[in-house]
Amino acid sequence: MVMASVFIDGQAGTTGLLIKERLTARPDITLLEIDPEQRKDAGAKQDIIDAADVVILCLPDEAAIKTVAACTNSHTRFIDASTAHRTHPDWTYGFPEMTTEQRSNIVSARYISNPGCYPTGFLAGVKPLIDESILDSGALISINAISGYSGGGRQMIESYEAREAMFPDSLWYSRPYSLGLQHKHVPEMTRYSGLSTSPIFQPSVGHFYQGMLVSIPIAQAQFTKRMGLSDIHAVLAARYESETCIKVHAPNDESPLTDGFLDPQGANGTNRLDLMLFGHDEQMVLIARLDNLGKGASGAAVQNMNLVLGIDEMEGLRS
Repeated sequence: MVMASVFIDGQAGTTGLLIKERLTARPDITLLEIDPEQRKDAGAKQDIIDAADVVILCLPDEAAIKTVAACTNSHTRFIDASTAHRTHPDWTYGFPEMTTEQRSNIVSARYISNPGCYPTGFLAGVKPLIDESILDSGALISINAISGYSGGGRQMIESYEAREAMFPDSLWYSRPYSLGLQHKHVPEMTRYSGLSTSPIFQPSVGHFYQGMLVSIPIAQAQFTKRMGLSDIHAVLAARYESETCIKVHAPNDESPLTDGFLDPQGANGTNRLDLMLFGHDEQMVLIARLDNLGKGASGAAVQNMNLVLGIDEMEGLRS
């Protein structure tokens, strides 16, 4: 067994803690850690980075940029969970299922940007349709999404937990945000989907810890040719037929529903993305369900780490 050394820079955050949890018990991984007293010692941190096979960055954007720029060796490979490098031309986008070539691109890359949680769901549903010219690159696409409050990081988690403790009968059930329509995930959605016009993206936060739904409504008039519900399903099913982490449900499959309702928490604890299609031939909605802390964050980082280290990509993960 080949032992790889991994340093999680920012392991005290929500994503970092979950990555560490997934790696701690693995016999093929040596986790490098910095002495808490030396956390702000640039030299001590640099020594660890230089010694690591892979560094996983769970830092604010500015800190991630500085950390990569300070690296002086040529062997350490970086996986950045921040938004800092997601559209950077020198970084490989870490969504292995995005295209048939993306997995091999990740395997050979030194710099990998972990995708955002919302873009992961959006791209899984829309990109195959654009690649097959079923949706035109100039199509006007809208996205409605809801995520658990853990997606907002420690400050939001504390805020929601305080609300539940103080006002248990008056929870923040669903709160739309980013109403200026300039969410930080829109650039990567636009770039990697192949769209020439940015989609209209309207996210919300729900009063549950983790889980996510990303919904894309599509009308028949948006297609470049006549496509029914079963036709769209066939395209998606063929695209993800061999993918372990993406499950394409049959059209109008009611098995994920409870009394007609779809639970955003249904993929929690997994690295699975459920891709569902509801409606009829004139109007349909594509819905991606994933764990925003799993396939949307820490699970994706571990999957990418496994790929760059030449390990089975599902090691330490479950679908």
